Amino acid sequence: MAAGSTTFDAAAETAKYLAALPPEAHEKATAYTQGGHWLLLWGTLVAILVSWIIVKSGVLTRIRGKIGLGALGIPAALAVIPVWFVMDTLLSLPWGIYSRWWRQTQYGLTSQTLGGWFEDWGKGLVVGLIMNLILLTLIYLVMRLSPRRWWLWGGLVSSAFLIFAIVIAPVVIEPMFNKYTPAPAGEVRETVVAMANANGVPSDKIFIYDGSKQSNAYTANVSGMFGSARVAMSDTMFKKGADIAEVRGVVGHEMGHYVHMHSLWFAGAFSLLTMLGFWLTGRLFPLAARLLGANGVESISDPAGLPVLMTVLAVLGLLATPLTNTLIRTAEADADNFSLQRVNEPDGLAKALVKTIEYRAATPGAVEEFIFYDHPSVGWRVRNAMNWKAAHRKPDAVNVDLTPVAPAADQ
Repeated sequence: MAAGSTTFDAAAETAKYLAALPPEAHEKATAYTQGGHWLLLWGTLVAILVSWIIVKSGVLTRIRGKIGLGALGIPAALAVIPVWFVMDTLLSLPWGIYSRWWRQTQYGLTSQTLGGWFEDWGKGLVVGLIMNLILLTLIYLVMRLSPRRWWLWGGLVSSAFLIFAIVIAPVVIEPMFNKYTPAPAGEVRETVVAMANANGVPSDKIFIYDGSKQSNAYTANVSGMFGSARVAMSDTMFKKGADIAEVRGVVGHEMGHYVHMHSLWFAGAFSLLTMLGFWLTGRLFPLAARLLGANGVESISDPAGLPVLMTVLAVLGLLATPLTNTLIRTAEADADNFSLQRVNEPDGLAKALVKTIEYRAATPGAVEEFIFYDHPSVGWRVRNAMNWKAAHRKPDAVNVDLTPVAPAADQ
């Protein structure tokens, strides 16, 4: 509690914010959130089933058999990878429709039609095919060049490729899915420009995009790296009635990711985790190949064994969920604190956070949050904002007038 103020109670103010949504909205959010936890397991099982079907079809081994591996295996990789990717994507399509469209529709988290979803899916198929072809060909190349240390070089290659993808995303990939237009002159643009200039974020690339095409998400982001970095706000922010304090709080959070270089931090952590994952995969691959019946696969460097490789990585990824979520949660909490310290809009940030409850229950148990949450819970984040407000509150400050807000999605 700040000196000079005897009326502000951070815990009580947090409770008021969470109570801005009716109990039925919280119950629906809990159902959606906890159902989503099970999707992690079911998604992994679907991936294993799809890989088993591809292995049993024998298509990849026949392609590799006709081409041969050769010294570096590049021709075989270039032939096998696209076939695997298309087969895997098509076989996974029913699960994708259910988990990424139908379920979102049932909970009111998207207004996108199935036709619109398929349009984006088709674009994603093209992008994914190109990106996977490049990355996986490089991985198989280092496997052939360095059979004993491929996991080390593969991790470095993957990290470099991730940075490359971050750099080109705002320029090449994101415009394929959404229309980005310069933010019009007015209070919002002036505010964001001032924030960008004050925090070392590029201020000449401030956009609004039609994010409502895909999602009802209340969101903004600073994407890209180096010369491609830009500020982008979804039109849903304004359709949900965001006031200038919310804009400042939310955009301040996203700028925190940029200023603190979380993308590079993630790339480094991703590189280490990928190295560990590749190292474990090298040891688990023979067992997985036997279990999947991949009898025609010569070794882990054989592209025909790609479904086996992906199965092992999928299982390891599932087991690593608590660790990867903790890494992301740490960065998200840091971005919140950046926004509070640099922008000082605790109520604006809290009001925006409450609008994200519908897709992530606000007050999970500690174990649930540790395992499944890649952002701190809304309850924790609002309390963090209120603690900041209490510590920096002027003696004559008055409590914000809370009015019920409509729930939206992630920021």
